[in-house]
Amino acid sequence: MNIAIDGPGGSGKSLLARNIARKLGLIYVDTGALYRTVGLNACRHGIAMDDKAGIVASLEGITVELKYEDGEQHVYLCGEDVSGLIRSPEISMYASAVSSVPEVRAFLDGMQRSMVARGGVVMDGRDIGTVIMPDADVKIFLFASPKQRAERRYLELAEKGENVTLDEVLSDITKRDRADREREASPAVPADDAVMLDNSGFEPKDTFAAAIRIINGQLGTNYDDVL
Repeated sequence: MNIAIDGPGGSGKSLLARNIARKLGLIYVDTGALYRTVGLNACRHGIAMDDKAGIVASLEGITVELKYEDGEQHVYLCGEDVSGLIRSPEISMYASAVSSVPEVRAFLDGMQRSMVARGGVVMDGRDIGTVIMPDADVKIFLFASPKQRAERRYLELAEKGENVTLDEVLSDITKRDRADREREASPAVPADDAVMLDNSGFEPKDTFAAAIRIINGQLGTNYDDVL
């Protein structure tokens, strides 16, 4: 069973995907972490977000790896664990910038597709159901209002000690939404056969329960015991 979860930033994709993987015994893959890592690399090299040639050149010789340690996913850039460095608003914007570059997508697509080929994967991102896993058994497009997503992301960043304001986070989310939707390479749009899940006003447990109901409905399974 392969499950694709797409949606805009701050919708709770990663938390939902992690919970589904843990409860159903599947492998969780956070594709956004891969793009964030490429974005971090470009940022470290002082490459501007609109410098596509520079972004492509920054791929030369780098390695990006996902590893699972003590049940948690870690992402490595050239052997360095950067899992704690890729969640800032600045790197979020870099991730959006690099994800619009076809050469970056080609660089990472092979890694993602090899994970899908093994099966038993829950993968979240922005083009999973349309590009990476078009034949996924279940496709969910998770979304909420920009304001609510910004509030969630702001609380997440504040808990990590990031010095940001809610207005800054909302502005970043709005800009990234537009960039992700309008990019030429694999725009962030729902797959035709995705189930739309609006989790506005939901707690994580509510989102999880709604997703399990979708999975049961799509596959004819009965996973109510994990709720």
